[in-house]
Amino acid sequence: MSGPTVLLIGGTDSSGGAGITRDVATLSAFGVSAAVAITAVTAQTDASVTAIHYVPPAVIAQQITTALTSRTITVIKIGMLGSTAALQMVAAALSRTRCQLVLDPVLMSSSGALLLEEAALAALHTLLLPHVTLLTPNIPEAAALLQTAPAADESAMLLQARALLELGPQAVLMKSGHGVGPTAVDVLVTRDGGVERLSAARLPTHLRGTGCRLASAIAAGLALQQPLLGACSQAKRHVTEQLQQTLRS
Repeated sequence: MSGPTVLLIGGTDSSGGAGITRDVATLSAFGVSAAVAITAVTAQTDASVTAIHYVPPAVIAQQITTALTSRTITVIKIGMLGSTAALQMVAAALSRTRCQLVLDPVLMSSSGALLLEEAALAALHTLLLPHVTLLTPNIPEAAALLQTAPAADESAMLLQARALLELGPQAVLMKSGHGVGPTAVDVLVTRDGGVERLSAARLPTHLRGTGCRLASAIAAGLALQQPLLGACSQAKRHVTEQLQQTLRS
């Protein structure tokens, strides 16, 4: 297999709207290959999640180990983890890697189903966040991680991004898709104090899996050796283009 490869760790979505299927399609759009470690198999539609089967943690670890030994991987994108046991196993399996880690903290589906048990939040804080290159929460996810109210404006988003930095990641991209107003402004905050605002028109449409698309597009950019800001900017444009396509279809 030639070219860069990203290891995707996450769950499947039977509808194809989100999860690993969406991640692989996004990487392919950027000419980047995928290795995968499946954490859960879900049956869902745009409206509901009807079933979740969790992959045994030991099998998750074996998938990660074999992927890392069979491919040259420099970037890992993490999505749905599901359980505390899975999170612990993933953290242990990644503890010795020097790969850049992009973590999309998948806590809940678009339809409202819980995709990470609440007891796992403490383990997420202590075991994963200190090793993450980029954390990409939306407004509700940031609030859940910090156990506070959702940010109501850009100033609050910036404060929450800085609070999340204190939990260990090297950078936080606060996504504004759940916000209001004519412009969707995502805020990228880095450990060196840098603050960048990524803006796009807020489009009157809905598309499942935008978080998967964005994080995977960022991972693709990093795998292609783009700087973090460049990878985030490219990913924002990619998701905006996908939203524009839904308006035209």
